[in-house]
Amino acid sequence: MPARLLNRRFGLLAALCAGVVGLFGWQWGEHRRFEAAASQALVNRGRDITSTLGIIVRSQRRFGLLVARERIESTLQALIHPGDLEGLALLGPTGETIASAGRPIDLSPESLRARGVHWRAQELVLLNLMDLGQAGGTGEERPLPAAVVVSGQRMPKAARTPVARPNGEGGTAVAPRFQFGRPAWMDQNEYEALLRTQGVHSLVITLSTAELHRTVRGDFLLRALVSAMGLGVAIVSGLAWRNRSRNDELQVRLLKAGEMNGHLAQMNLAAAGLAHETRNPLNLIRGHAQLVSMDPAADPRWRAHAAAILEEADRVTVQLNQFIDYAKPRQPVIGPVDLAALAADVGRTLGPDLEEKRVALILPAAPVRVAADEALLRQALFNLVLNAIQAVEVGGRVEVAATSSPGGEVTLEVRDDGRGVAEADREEIFKPYVTRRKDGVGLGLAVVRQIALAHGWEITCGAQQPRGAVFRMAPLRPSSAV
Repeated sequence: MPARLLNRRFGLLAALCAGVVGLFGWQWGEHRRFEAAASQALVNRGRDITSTLGIIVRSQRRFGLLVARERIESTLQALIHPGDLEGLALLGPTGETIASAGRPIDLSPESLRARGVHWRAQELVLLNLMDLGQAGGTGEERPLPAAVVVSGQRMPKAARTPVARPNGEGGTAVAPRFQFGRPAWMDQNEYEALLRTQGVHSLVITLSTAELHRTVRGDFLLRALVSAMGLGVAIVSGLAWRNRSRNDELQVRLLKAGEMNGHLAQMNLAAAGLAHETRNPLNLIRGHAQLVSMDPAADPRWRAHAAAILEEADRVTVQLNQFIDYAKPRQPVIGPVDLAALAADVGRTLGPDLEEKRVALILPAAPVRVAADEALLRQALFNLVLNAIQAVEVGGRVEVAATSSPGGEVTLEVRDDGRGVAEADREEIFKPYVTRRKDGVGLGLAVVRQIALAHGWEITCGAQQPRGAVFRMAPLRPSSAV
């Protein structure tokens, strides 16, 4: 492979990999941002709920007194929605539970130290401060009670933990100690202002994170699908580019092969012309040698030499004729041909060979008409029958059979009871100059394959039972298809 093409391939692969990695990273970053935004939206929603509940609780105060626990809990219970808002708890300034509704909330020190937001496996625990304001209407800043009235009685003062703070006039004001510290979203000034009012309570809620998880999971699946599609596009692009590169290489090879085939065709034509022109002087040499061999007055040694020349000239002539036949272009002229009559004509032509080896030739009895070039089919059948005669022993048997299928197609077979053809050689024997006989040229079966391909047929070699070989040519179309 050229170095330039190899560098282009590696460059494209690196670009595709970088694009896929970049797409994965981008989608993962966007997913993390989406998850953070969805989580923050749930937190903000929880804070809105706690702020609204603070307003509701503060609106129910009358004449400086907080409402009863039962009334607050009934109000909180009406807000519970399983699968969304699952638990509520109102805490006093020192962290004690004043009222609750819904699923119990874990108010362990670890939760209270979460500084307002505590994520769990299936829920979000959110703690928010509420300023219940000043009691009474005198304008005097009087601290609110730190507990809820239960059965008309206030909780004892001992339940509160006072802490002294400067009041700005040289004195001190008492404020309860908020055990769980300032929430993370509230600055110190706001927190101090709430403490100074002594109306600081806490509202803790639990929100289900099931919908959050479903939303985040859906976003993840969507981005995973986008990433998978990007990966698929990259793979398809890579394969398409590779196929295009291969097509370009194949086109170059085809051009070179076409040039080579043209050159070989010219060489083949020149060789065929040379072989054809060689036959004329060879026939002249053969004629003179025949005259010498037949002259009774000639020296016996010269007559023996002439006979040897005559024999070699005949052998070379046969080889030249086969080569010229193989080199001829096959352009069949299709017409109706009777296979039975054609096989009988071939049998008469090969009569001397059949008599020499006492071979029995079995021919089709009934006429079978097919569409073929009569001259080419005759040459193919002649080569197949001659090949079978040469393969059998003395007194052997050769059969020409033509069978029709239900669709009308005809199969032509030439069978013999000779030694057969080894399975490993059944394809090789159709190649030019491949032969298993010492005196063979290896072009007879190659010519048969050329004729079969020119007609659109297939020629195969198989085993004949119980012994021998069978050459099968099919499918021959019936003459009605012409």
